Amino acid sequence: MTKVITHSLFSEFDINLFKSGKHFRLYEKFGSHPLTLNKVKGTYFAVWAPGAKQVSVIGDFNFWKDGEYQLNVRWDGSGIWEGFIPNVEKGNLYKYKIHSNHNEIITEKADPYARRCEHPPNTASVVWEDDYQWKDKSWLKKRKKHNSLNAPFSVYEVHLSSWKRKIEENRSLSYRELATELVSYVKEMGFTHVELMPIMEYPYDPSWGYQITGYFAPTSRFGYPDEFKFLVDKLHENDIGVILDWVPSHFPEDSHGLGYFDGTHLYEHPDPKRGYHPDWKSLIFNYNRNEVRAFLISNALYWLEQFHIDGIRVDAVASILYLDYSREEGEWEPNEFGGNKNLEAISFLEELNKEVYASFPDVQTIAEESTAYSGVSKPVFLGGLGFGMKWMMGWMHDTLQYFAKEPVYRKHHQNDITFSLTYAFTENFMLPLSHDEVVYGKHSILGRMPGDEWQRFANLRLLYAYMFTHPGTKLLFQGCEFGQSEEWDFQESLDWHLLEYESHKGIQEVIKALNEFYKSEPALYEKQFMPEGFEWIDYSDAENSVITFIRKGSQPKDNLIIVCNLTPIPRENYRIGLPESGEIKEVFNSDNKKFFGTGDYQNNSKTTTAKTWHSRKNSAVIDIPPLAMLAFKYSN
Repeated sequence: MTKVITHSLFSEFDINLFKSGKHFRLYEKFGSHPLTLNKVKGTYFAVWAPGAKQVSVIGDFNFWKDGEYQLNVRWDGSGIWEGFIPNVEKGNLYKYKIHSNHNEIITEKADPYARRCEHPPNTASVVWEDDYQWKDKSWLKKRKKHNSLNAPFSVYEVHLSSWKRKIEENRSLSYRELATELVSYVKEMGFTHVELMPIMEYPYDPSWGYQITGYFAPTSRFGYPDEFKFLVDKLHENDIGVILDWVPSHFPEDSHGLGYFDGTHLYEHPDPKRGYHPDWKSLIFNYNRNEVRAFLISNALYWLEQFHIDGIRVDAVASILYLDYSREEGEWEPNEFGGNKNLEAISFLEELNKEVYASFPDVQTIAEESTAYSGVSKPVFLGGLGFGMKWMMGWMHDTLQYFAKEPVYRKHHQNDITFSLTYAFTENFMLPLSHDEVVYGKHSILGRMPGDEWQRFANLRLLYAYMFTHPGTKLLFQGCEFGQSEEWDFQESLDWHLLEYESHKGIQEVIKALNEFYKSEPALYEKQFMPEGFEWIDYSDAENSVITFIRKGSQPKDNLIIVCNLTPIPRENYRIGLPESGEIKEVFNSDNKKFFGTGDYQNNSKTTTAKTWHSRKNSAVIDIPPLAMLAFKYSN
């Protein structure tokens, strides 16, 4: 009796879709699938290896012996090898031993579609399935409202290994422990979403997860796949959305990974000018190959479908879009029209977004894209890439550069803090203060703030208050919410002991308050991507480094007047022009004593006078605290 029984999960229609790059549920067919065939329990295996002349399944069930369990190649030219192996069960370890038709090369590969992987540094795939019973039906019903572009969207970016560690045991928290500790913390802080840095299996800790080898497997560092589902479920139970970092831009050269899979350039582009990334020393997907596009889009849909994920943040989009990204002259070749855009990759991103939103219209895709590429967050039918949002890297760069300056010099750089409003509505922008801004000698966000201790913390409170009142959604990396002093270290826990100090506790309290303020004031989110939602009162007072503007909601009664004093000098009896007469009341003050502010400058309510100021017929005199943001609202 043959050791591999002929069996297939593929229909002729599946094969046609796969070859044409239009099969976006490949995880239902490829990989290892425990099943019962003719009353015999075992596992069906399927792998794509068109360059192979022999493919065997090796594992702990046959002492890793090559040739014993040889898969059958399909007759249809698809390059798929498949078969059913009796008595292989959930939990068995395996790899594919591939003998190539190319130069007699032999590779030993983990399964690209494995749903679980061994704990690194071990590299085998694990036969796996689970019957997790989801409990997030109520969340899924209201997800559309929470994920809407006109809803508050405040994201806490988390690296699971380093968020909080069991110091005495020298380990990270498990998925189940995170389901208690992380969930309760995010809820207490008031964030609407978490963004998890890549949790797909990766071999090398210093890559932070951005060098992936197991695209369909949650990393085993923190537990089983069903335990990761439990974490997602608990976040949803507490009305917190889950965004995953997703990396379709490149993958590592590790011998068990996707590179040179069947002895040929199967997943990576064969031309090193397009298939090798010099910055990251990694391989670049071949977006021109139908089966590779189907693999990637299937992977995105897998996480949304199987793990109930609420959005994906696509990493390094600029490196995907441009042929000359991080390359010198002579290191790249132009496209067929002589330009520097990767036309196949652009087509892939458009198709990705169309498929994601067609299948899951209530999720969001978010692009980490650092150039001025036009239309990243415009729908594909309008000529855009189709993302829901794009990171506002220009705002991040200009704002951090401005706040790093001693306040005495800020009057010469007023344009740095106001320039973002000239392009704020060209895309659906998310304002990011991410992990990339607190590593490699850049210092922590607090570490960039100038002045004595009080001024540094006041500057940080002001920066966050300005961020939360600026148009766009928000993202803050772990530790920033309490003023982590040191740069982020992926190997160490955050410095939670800092919360024993009033200054750091004040930063945490201001983030709590800003999240609540953001969620409770429609003017801050209803038109956050629309020019109708913003109006300058005055951006020209460089001498005093004061800016004033209006944030507008759908109802005029919800409008907010925002005033920022960007120096440590209080501005008493400061007159601002106002859109109408009436009484304004102070509804937020970042100088509040509970935030470690002075608490000395409170306006309570002010009545306007018919004195023209800032080209407006009405105005009021207010007292502005040092390094602070004030928000006012008309009394009804």
